[in-house]
Formats: sequence, structure tokens, C-alpha cells
Amino acid sequence: MPGADENAPYEDVPQPIGLGQTISAPHMVAMMVEALDLRPGLKVLEVGGGSGWHAAVIASLVRPGGRVVTVERLGALAEIAVANLARAGFSDTVAVVVGDGSVGYPAEAPFDRISVAAAAPRVPPSLVEQLVPDGGRLLVPVGPPARQELTEVVTQGGAARRRNLGGCVFVPLIGAEGY
Repeated sequence: MPGADENAPYEDVPQPIGLGQTISAPHMVAMMVEALDLRPGLKVLEVGGGSGWHAAVIASLVRPGGRVVTVERLGALAEIAVANLARAGFSDTVAVVVGDGSVGYPAEAPFDRISVAAAAPRVPPSLVEQLVPDGGRLLVPVGPPARQELTEVVTQGGAARRRNLGGCVFVPLIGAEGY
């Protein structure tokens, strides 16, 4: 975390990572990881790669045999994520892609899990379409910039069931299916 004091990484609040962006508070990352029901061998799409921290947490839970694709819209931040993930030993598990994460990453779909670290005005249809048809799980904050509901979408038999997991506040998802 650039410019942070030595205690900042231990505070349970969103932290600045440069370029006007933040990483999620540790409790929110923990809640999302738990709700995703991650296990070895799963293929996961993360939207909003940031500094790579959340992707590293996910990668540690899908190893061995799993894969994480993290999409970051800011090229300079994606470069930081690549360096951080390499330094942490996750280059073999995590691919960092620069692009519009609001539309997912069709080149590697379908995904077992999709985690979105930015608020969307509605559940992005492209992300639901990129889930495996049985047992896929998507987590996305949905709502206006001031306050959202963490929304879980689970696929079963090709249908998608939604459930509200509670209130949250994330930065806006920028892109074709975001703000």
C-alpha cells in the first residue's frame, strides 16, 4: 500500500492503493470469500483486480488445480497487481487482464465463481451468462454509489437464483454493464 503508515494494513477499512482506487476492507474480503465457497480446482473470475490482494486470497483457496482471472480496467494498476502476485508466488495461478470487467472475460468462460469488487447498478447479465450452468456462484454489490446490497447469484439447471447477503459500500463498477 503506497504511502501507508505501518499500522494501516491491520485496520479493517478500505485502503488506498493509488490511482484513486482502494482495496476492500479485510472483513468484506473474508465475507465474500466465505460466500463464494471456494475450494481447490475451481476457476474464478475476479472483477476489479486492483493491487492483486483479493486475487491472491482467492488463489490460495483454489490451489491446487484452480485458476483465477482478474480483470482490472486501469493498466497501471494491473501492472502493480502482476508484480505483487509474482512476488507473492501466485503467477502460476492468477492471470491479470486489462479490460472492462463489467462484461466479464468471455475468452475463458465459463467460470465456477465470479467475484465483483465494485458496485453495479444491476446484476450484469454478461457475468451471469459466464457462470457454469449448475453450481455457479456470482457475488456483486448492486445499487447506487452511496450504498449497495451484496447480491449472490447461484445457477441451477441453467436458471439463476438471487439472494441478498446484506448492505455494503463499494466504488462504482465502470464499464458497459456498470456505471
